[in-house]
Amino acid sequence: MSLIQALEWRYAAKRMNGQKVPQEKIDKILEATRLSASSMGLQPYNILVVENLELREKIKAVANNQPQITESSLLLIFAAWDNITPAHIEDYINHTAEVRGVSLESLTGFKDALLNIAQKNTPEQNFQWAARQAYIAFGTAIAAAATEQVDATPMEGFNAAALDELLNLKEKGLRSVTLLPLGYRDAANDWLASQKKVRRANDKLFIKVAA
Repeated sequence: MSLIQALEWRYAAKRMNGQKVPQEKIDKILEATRLSASSMGLQPYNILVVENLELREKIKAVANNQPQITESSLLLIFAAWDNITPAHIEDYINHTAEVRGVSLESLTGFKDALLNIAQKNTPEQNFQWAARQAYIAFGTAIAAAATEQVDATPMEGFNAAALDELLNLKEKGLRSVTLLPLGYRDAANDWLASQKKVRRANDKLFIKVAA
């Protein structure tokens, strides 16, 4: 299945059937998400993988009781760092040096640039930037799921503060941003499953800018 075909196939499933997604498919979706684009490669977020049904029932209660949270095979929670700290940057620079086989000294300029960006912003500004980075990975996960013909339902309709408290995210330096249940559509009980995809026409969406 090509990417275009996969995106034509996908929709935001409103009901799922509880069928378990094979681990091989989950692994591919997670790996694609790990490889997603990220500004400066920092990836200032974490992705919680929640399979436990009892915990998902608790999450559902702070997410407007959306049924996909418990009808899915598992739930991904995209959580952004609540600030970009020198420790985060130090870890990233050390990891970069190790992966690329270069000296820490050769990365001094890059490290200083990252520190300068992080330190000139407030913690809230850093969080908002981190959240936007998390959304890039979020989009990648949705597309990756579609290529595996796994349904994924993007969700913002939840009480972030309540979810953060439930999962002790504050203590981890994280704040929840989005939810993504992964599973299989229950076409018989999902009114949206048979509907045509509605997207704006090319000439309404794209604006060609002349030189």
